[in-house]
Amino acid sequence: MTRKHNNLEYKVLQIIKESGSQGILQSQLWKRIGATSREGSRVSLKLEKAGLIERIRELHDGKWTYKLIAKKRVVTLDSVMDIPCIFCLQQDRCDVGSNISPTTCKRLSEWLEKQS
Repeated sequence: MTRKHNNLEYKVLQIIKESGSQGILQSQLWKRIGATSREGSRVSLKLEKAGLIERIRELHDGKWTYKLIAKKRVVTLDSVMDIPCIFCLQQDRCDVGSNISPTTCKRLSEWLEKQS
């Protein structure tokens, strides 16, 4: 694989990640980066095969396209500001395997469910 393809794949993946949980339509992404639909489809298929993105078929303006969503998203300060562990009064006693544990914490589990 050439360096040009690696750079394009990286750029595409970053744009998809920045689009967050809403994702980006494949057709809009190709226009944004100036790629042909053929070139863009190859890149998205490769990223999907690598397990980096999810492609969801979607009807948009009467045409079938794919919504591209990153499986791992960009972490921002806003995305973790309300994590319950930050202000938990039990934080100093919380440890995997103890009575108070992140694996059994109801507040943490509820927060994690809201994130997905």
